[in-house]
Amino acid sequence: HGGVARNVVEDIANMELRPTYVGIVDDTPLGADVLRKLKNHKVNVDHVLVRPDGMGLWLAVFDSNGDVAGSISKRPDSYPFVELLDREGDEIFRNGDSLVLEVDMHKDVVKKALDLAEKYNVKTFALVSNMSIAAERRDLLQRFDCFICNRQEAGMLFLDDYDSKTPEEMEKIIADKVVRAKIPSMVVTLGAQGAVYADRDGNSGFCPPRNVQVKDTTGAGDAFCAGVASGMTC
Repeated sequence: HGGVARNVVEDIANMELRPTYVGIVDDTPLGADVLRKLKNHKVNVDHVLVRPDGMGLWLAVFDSNGDVAGSISKRPDSYPFVELLDREGDEIFRNGDSLVLEVDMHKDVVKKALDLAEKYNVKTFALVSNMSIAAERRDLLQRFDCFICNRQEAGMLFLDDYDSKTPEEMEKIIADKVVRAKIPSMVVTLGAQGAVYADRDGNSGFCPPRNVQVKDTTGAGDAFCAGVASGMTC
């Protein structure tokens, strides 16, 4: 069905973990089908809101290699989560191990979720669907345990072009940038070249890729994020 957060929670469930999904679905058969599929994956959907036109829309166009050539999107309204977290936040976070959150959601939602995570000592992982918005929230990125993004998003965050950089060069760049930006840690995926990571304590490294059969790349970044968050929590 798509949606960054929904993709992530299904991926986490596929690793035999038992995540809780906090999201919004439409009051339509499609929304009901989203909930049905998540329940079949043993995802807790007790805190999902049902709203008219709640899911928004993302339409992708693929090239002959199965890569996204273009997309259009209509972002849903995420502000209702503020009231939800005020009402049910303690119940959601009390028994949680980690939080995976889209940092480009409504700013009040991000702040409220981070406050609850700090209250219950829950690890926090940030991902992004709109880097233009996330790049304006450097202060919030400093509150996450780890920020996960791709090479292009890292370039937008740090106002540079990293497309031609090697993994060795990217490791040095990110190691320097996380210290300067005061981001606790960061993982940057480099597509077929693997991924690099660094933290503000001076640790950094490179993770080589694995060969896989590619059918299409939709949700690949979301799956990568789910794997990182799960690996750093378990």
